[in-house]
Amino acid sequence: MSQLTEIRWHGRAGQGVVTAGELLAECAMEDGKFFQAFPEYGSERMGAPIKAYTRISDEPIDLHCPILEPDIVMVVNDNLLGVVDLTEGLKPDGHLIINTTQTPAAIRERLGFHTGRVWCVAASQIAMDEIKRDIPSTMMLAVLAKATGLVHLQPVLKLVRASLGTKLRPEIVEANMRALQRAYDECVQG
Repeated sequence: MSQLTEIRWHGRAGQGVVTAGELLAECAMEDGKFFQAFPEYGSERMGAPIKAYTRISDEPIDLHCPILEPDIVMVVNDNLLGVVDLTEGLKPDGHLIINTTQTPAAIRERLGFHTGRVWCVAASQIAMDEIKRDIPSTMMLAVLAKATGLVHLQPVLKLVRASLGTKLRPEIVEANMRALQRAYDECVQG
């Protein structure tokens, strides 16, 4: 039987949410999987809440709709807590992965999500420390790798290095690599 994993991303326009979803899909492709990656937004301004979706499967994907019951919810900006229903439709045994300085227990309490798994990482702080900009979305890929095993860290590092290497100076690429490793090492489950 085919294994289909559906991921819904929440963030704000300009934080690289769509790009992170696409990078995740590319990692799956490198592993011989089928994928879809697409955003849901219109003409939102920088900073407006947006959603993006990623589907990964062992077999071709025939669905062409938003993801209403995700296996994984990725939250790139914790200031969406209380603004957007982040756990809407999240499967009871699903993963909630959130960029926050709060603890998993605090997130569970705040969202009333008492099943599944909650992973927290201070990705914005890591991004500011390492790359001097609050662009935490790629760091979330490292947490996804650790939390789910859906992808592995080394292919994520390789793909992000290749993608950023065509656009950024080598020292910025290396700062991103350090940030990814830190996110992987510093995330916590609860």
